[in-house]
Amino acid sequence: MSESTTTLDTESLTRQVQTLYREVAEHPDRDYHFPVGRPVAERLGYPAELLDAIPPEALASFAGVGYALDLADLAAGTTVLDLGSGSGTDSFAAAQLVGTTGHVTGIDMTAEQLAKADRLRDGAEHITFVPGRLEELPLPDESVDVVISNGVVNLCPDKARVFAEVARVLVPGGRMAIADIIATTALPQAVTCNADLWAACIGGAAAEADYHRAIEQAGLSITAQRDVPEYQFLTDQAQNASSDYGVRAITIAAELR
Repeated sequence: MSESTTTLDTESLTRQVQTLYREVAEHPDRDYHFPVGRPVAERLGYPAELLDAIPPEALASFAGVGYALDLADLAAGTTVLDLGSGSGTDSFAAAQLVGTTGHVTGIDMTAEQLAKADRLRDGAEHITFVPGRLEELPLPDESVDVVISNGVVNLCPDKARVFAEVARVLVPGGRMAIADIIATTALPQAVTCNADLWAACIGGAAAEADYHRAIEQAGLSITAQRDVPEYQFLTDQAQNASSDYGVRAITIAAELR
């Protein structure tokens, strides 16, 4: 573990996250500090028939923390944006639910994840994968009906900016349904300023009250929240953070006011 500082090196964080998820895309069979693959999705509650419709290679690199698609209430013709789409599991699942009259755009900052997802798209015209950052979404205002995400917002230092961007791209009355990692109480500076622990999905876990505040201040109203006890942390560091600070996985839904 790198030495902690009093400020977070965001450039180092970006490099570490990209390196880590490049490995997940290219070598999903390796051991990581988080669970990966179809068995994880099954444990989190993804319906088997939905998983059967997703390319197995995408599922192999699945690294989500919860099942929030039921909260998204996706229907035929819906336009969806997937934040941090990775190798495409949630994007492909959403595409099944919205059909060819809908459209799903996945955005990710790791080139290898994007390349894998785009290859597995196999020419499907109602799915698009584009490079970008969650803090500066490459989409116009009021362009999507629903925003989804799975285990990614916690990796963003400026969560208020992320939720402001979500609100910007949603149509009036649009919805957000995401799975993420939060903490019951604020994490100490030694954790929040350590890029290694951020990349491990620990250091970026915002205090629940701060997380809610960022969503509400963006113009979204929280409509539902559930803990995800089925998601289990693997490392001693993560398990200790879970025990000491209430770091845990949740699914949460909100509507644009």
